[in-house]
Amino acid sequence: MFAGIGGNRKLWDEVNPSIEVTAVELDENIAKAYQDRFLNDTVVVGDAKEYLLENYKHFDFVWASPPCQTHSRVRKARVDCKENKFGSAKAIYPDMSLYQIIIFLKSHFKGYFVVENVIPYYEPLVNPDYSIDRHF
Repeated sequence: MFAGIGGNRKLWDEVNPSIEVTAVELDENIAKAYQDRFLNDTVVVGDAKEYLLENYKHFDFVWASPPCQTHSRVRKARVDCKENKFGSAKAIYPDMSLYQIIIFLKSHFKGYFVVENVIPYYEPLVNPDYSIDRHF
């Protein structure tokens, strides 16, 4: 979910060729760039949350990497500082779909899943199982 150009997928070189990978990306141009990199994967152009809701029973494993910008400590620092090397930013609400996905998968999905995101500037609403570098 939220496949982008395959930044996470490139780390899965060990995936057995018999395993089917489905990538969901909203932006058609970005989805094409993904498909060009991973020819054997199925690429769906559409809303990742809607796709999950309609298809979660068809998968054994879900990897979701929703956009992190609204949770980022860097973005918060840009809001808090009038001038810094990153420039300033306007305060915005964190995108709570991150937690919608986690709660949905924990409640309904029978397989394994990863929901990956940056360590947020706030106390997480759902405690992560793992953290690696600056990601939960």
